[in-house]
Amino acid sequence: MLDDLKLIHEKDTQDALGIAEKQWQQLEYGFDIPAINAKIDNIVFAGMGGSALGALLSTTWPGYTVPFEICRSYNIPAYVSGKTLFIASSYSGNTEETIAALHQAEANHAVIVVIAGGGKLRDLAEEKGHIFVQLPPASQPRYAALYGLKALVAILQKCNLLHTGDVADISETAAYIKNAALNWRADVPKNKNLAKQIALDVIGTSPVIYASNLLYPAAYKWKISFNENAKNVAWCNVYPEFNHNEFLGWSSHPIDKPYSVIDLRSSFDHPRIQKRFDLSAKLLSGKRPAPISVELQGDTLLEQLLWAMVLGDFVTIYTALLNGVNPSPVDLVEKLKKELA
Repeated sequence: MLDDLKLIHEKDTQDALGIAEKQWQQLEYGFDIPAINAKIDNIVFAGMGGSALGALLSTTWPGYTVPFEICRSYNIPAYVSGKTLFIASSYSGNTEETIAALHQAEANHAVIVVIAGGGKLRDLAEEKGHIFVQLPPASQPRYAALYGLKALVAILQKCNLLHTGDVADISETAAYIKNAALNWRADVPKNKNLAKQIALDVIGTSPVIYASNLLYPAAYKWKISFNENAKNVAWCNVYPEFNHNEFLGWSSHPIDKPYSVIDLRSSFDHPRIQKRFDLSAKLLSGKRPAPISVELQGDTLLEQLLWAMVLGDFVTIYTALLNGVNPSPVDLVEKLKKELA
C-alpha cells in the first residue's frame, strides 16, 4: 500500500507528506526581532502542544546561559518577576492556557514577548505594547515547530542568552534536512525508505519511544506525531531515568505485548547512555518486543535533532495511512475546544 502513490494521494488529502518534506524551508525564514533591553535572570516559555515544540528542541540546542522553564499550564512559576523574560507562544493565538499564563506574567511585571500566528495573543500584544513575533502560516501547529525554534533562538540571541549557536546555524542546517527528507518521500519504495519500513513495523501497536536526555525532544516529537498524525496512542521516556523504574515494567508478562519499542540513538549520547541502551536490550530480550534502533544521522547535534524530528513526521504519516485515517485533521481536539468555550 505505501508504494501505491494513487492510494496515498487519495488518503492524504491535505498533503501532509508534502508539508513534512518542505519543513526545511522554515529553517531559512528570517525573523526581525527588535532590541530587548532588560536585565534577565531567567526565562519562562508558556505554550501548549505543537506551540511548545520549538522551545523543547531549544533546551538541547542551543541551550541558555540562565535558567529556562517551559510552562504548559494555566499558572506560571512563582518566581516570575520583572527580571523574567516571559515568552507566550500559541500558533492560533487563542490557546486559553497560554493567555491565562500571560495575564499572570503581566501582573508580575515580566518582560514579555508574544509569538503567535494571530488571534487574541496578537491583539493583547498590540494593546499592551508587548513585543510581537508573527509566525508565518502553517497547516497545523505541529508543522510550525521549526518556525517556533527559529523565532525563539532569534529572540534569545537579541538578549545574549544563548549558550551556543545562533540563527545562522539553523539556516545552515536547511540544506541537510532538505536532502534527508528526499529519502522518505512517497515515491521512494519501501525497500529503500526507512520511514515506510518503521511504519510497517509498528502498525497495530502502541509505540514507545526512548532517547537520551540530549535527544528527548525528538522522542517527544515522535510521540505527539503518532498521536496527532496517526491517531495512535504512543508514549516516550528518557535514558538514564528509564533504567531506574520503567525498565522493570517490561520484565513480566508475555513478550507479545501490544507495543513497539523505538530507540533513537545518537553519536552524541554519553558513552554510559550508549551502554545502557545495549544492556537494556540484552537484559529485556524475550521480555519485550525487540527495539527498532534508529541511528540518528548528522554531523552536529542540531542536524541529528532535526533529522530525527522530520523522520518521525514521515513515519507517523505513513502509519496514519496504514491506519486508514487522514493524517492532517485533529477534529477531536477542535471539538474539545468548542465544548470548553
